[in-house]
Amino acid sequence: MSVVREQEPWDALLASGRVDDRLVRQAMEHARHATIVPIPPDLDPEVHKALARRGVDSLWGHQADALEAAFAGPTIVTTGTASGKSLCFQLPTLQTIATVPMARALYLYPSKALAQDQARALHAFNLKRLQPAIYDGDTPREHRAELRRRANLILTNPDMLHLGILPNHAQWERFFSGLAVVVIDEAHVYRGVFGSHVANVIRRLRRICEFYGTAPRFLLASATVANPGELAERLTGLDDIEVISKDGSPGTNRSIAMWNPPITDPETARRRSALAEAADLLVGLVIEGARTIVFMKSRKGIELMAKFAELELKKRGYPELAERIAPYRAGYTPAQRRELERRLASGELLGVVSTDALELGIDIGALDAAICVTFPGTVASLKQMWGRAGRRGRGLAIYVAGEDALDQFFCRHPDEFLERPVEAAILDPRNEQLFAAHLLCAAHEGALSHEDDEIFGPGWREVADELVGAGELRVRPDGSYVLRRADEYPAGAVSLRSAGLDAVSVIDGGTGEIIGTVDAGPAPSTVHQGAVYLHGGRTFEVAALQLDDRRAFVRPFDGNWYTQPKRETDTAIEEVLSTRTALGVKLSFGKVVVSEQVLAYQRRRLNDHEAMDLIPLDLPQTSFSTQALWYELEDDEVGTLHAAEHAQIAVLPLLAMCDRWDIGGLSTNYHPQTGGPTIFIYDGHPGGIGISRRGYEAFERLVGDAYRLVSECPCESGCPSCVQSPKCGNLNEPLSKAGSAALMQRMLGAARGPSSQPLRRRPA
Repeated sequence: MSVVREQEPWDALLASGRVDDRLVRQAMEHARHATIVPIPPDLDPEVHKALARRGVDSLWGHQADALEAAFAGPTIVTTGTASGKSLCFQLPTLQTIATVPMARALYLYPSKALAQDQARALHAFNLKRLQPAIYDGDTPREHRAELRRRANLILTNPDMLHLGILPNHAQWERFFSGLAVVVIDEAHVYRGVFGSHVANVIRRLRRICEFYGTAPRFLLASATVANPGELAERLTGLDDIEVISKDGSPGTNRSIAMWNPPITDPETARRRSALAEAADLLVGLVIEGARTIVFMKSRKGIELMAKFAELELKKRGYPELAERIAPYRAGYTPAQRRELERRLASGELLGVVSTDALELGIDIGALDAAICVTFPGTVASLKQMWGRAGRRGRGLAIYVAGEDALDQFFCRHPDEFLERPVEAAILDPRNEQLFAAHLLCAAHEGALSHEDDEIFGPGWREVADELVGAGELRVRPDGSYVLRRADEYPAGAVSLRSAGLDAVSVIDGGTGEIIGTVDAGPAPSTVHQGAVYLHGGRTFEVAALQLDDRRAFVRPFDGNWYTQPKRETDTAIEEVLSTRTALGVKLSFGKVVVSEQVLAYQRRRLNDHEAMDLIPLDLPQTSFSTQALWYELEDDEVGTLHAAEHAQIAVLPLLAMCDRWDIGGLSTNYHPQTGGPTIFIYDGHPGGIGISRRGYEAFERLVGDAYRLVSECPCESGCPSCVQSPKCGNLNEPLSKAGSAALMQRMLGAARGPSSQPLRRRPA
């Protein structure tokens, strides 16, 4: 007997994409059978009742494994979206609080919205002994003392822990004296500069716990990453962390579609806007009754897409559906966001267009379809977004490509893309500048002594001695280190989002609000006067940069251009840490000093990237020390080297969870320290955070991906989809697409035969 497949609401839409080749690839993720485990009978009776109130009468396999592991030692759970990770740490917390009268717990979330969501879930257990409370920047000061006294579970964020709780730990003596559980949720978010800072904050937390005689269990939850154990160890400083990665929850039959907007200008290979394409997809799905979420980076973009979809629905005769679409982004009031979440979870909204604010674990119910507009930066984030699709056991996940190099690379290799493993989360708690800053914070919280060797690891005294020499610390007769001035508050000078101690504050000139910070070294390139500056999906224009007092004033911007700085860059090799022969070249990794001077900036139109004008600037040279990989060549033209550098920077995010804006590069046909043509790729943050190290370790794969990116691009001489870079300090001149492809082809060919000599260019 034949089985007739049920028609899905997106079948006609996908069929139309096959006709005109917009549907690049369609695949299926098949349902996974659940592993169901009984609730352990030895849990406290009150915990059993609390679970029953939430309708929980059994556990998924990974939840049971996580419960057992949590009482044995530090644990990280890394399973898919909507797999019930929260219960993996809620259960051990509830059991501990129910059975240990003075026990306390601390939950860390990267955003206030996630803490609010978790607080609602905890209150729903209605466990008598559980007294959860949110303690963050929105908590009224008059309520804080009462919360410290009453609450036995504090939900907060790393910024409040760093700025408000640890420096004032004496006010938290009762809490720290009973702290038994620390939960770090959405651990994959803590990477790069932010993660490196948070890793130091966690070490300071462990140090304060030791002072009060406690050693809490650390429980972490994360989206899937390539290195969950290493991530947990680097974040916490603990060893032997148990990794729970086998997902026991039921899977979903999910259609995966890769969608490439059609070419509208064959001469330039320009494609239709990904925003417009996604708006049409949203409209088609909503008309068919599919509850849909669309993810896009830009706040302005999501507002436009929601408006486009609303107008199109009215045009097609569905005004009632137009009322059931809404944008969602940070910047709305908490009450507005809660109302949108409620309407989405209840089904009142059929479509929502969101920034990554809804990528993380906020409970909005299951949806039918999830659309990701352009590559979000990592495969891990993409899979998080796609995981939102799967109501009633089936769903649709669509990736709409843009014209960026990675997007088009993936469209040319759809099968490899769909099978591509998630990236490794990179962070470095021993970044020199960050580590020194947190030693000062720790010294404010209590004198540094030999007892801190286990927390801060070997070598912390050398950094402390440097701080003594700089007049920041002093040594007491007993050998301990304290702040030079007792009234200092070093935490106030350390932003968890910046690598430098002298960061430039970015200030909204209209409201006076500090909307972000930029490291002082790269600031002239990023927030020079006239620059179009993106922050959190919002677009601003820089009105003034005041380097003397480290402030940049911005105003909202809705123009039709973007800016690129023209700058001179030099690198000086400080220290070679490792060298090897790879692909026929001498490859090195080490410390470099990057010097930059911004000379001018170019304005380019958004729609066609054409240059509008070049405006000169008068700015001083800046420099910073960082990590870099570099390799030495012979006799290649600078355009060839420049294009190869761009291509390799473009694909480096495939190896590390980073953005191309976190990476810098320099190519030169003569470097005084290497004596010949050299390509440098460096971390764009002072001190480095391990991105270029990852490129050094996986150099062969880096060059292989870059070669395919360039050689398979159908353009004639280079375009934004291959060798042109939106952040090039030389305004993408000179670039030789053909030369870079030939160079990397020769390098890859050298790997197939023995070679210990630098690669020589073959005569034409």
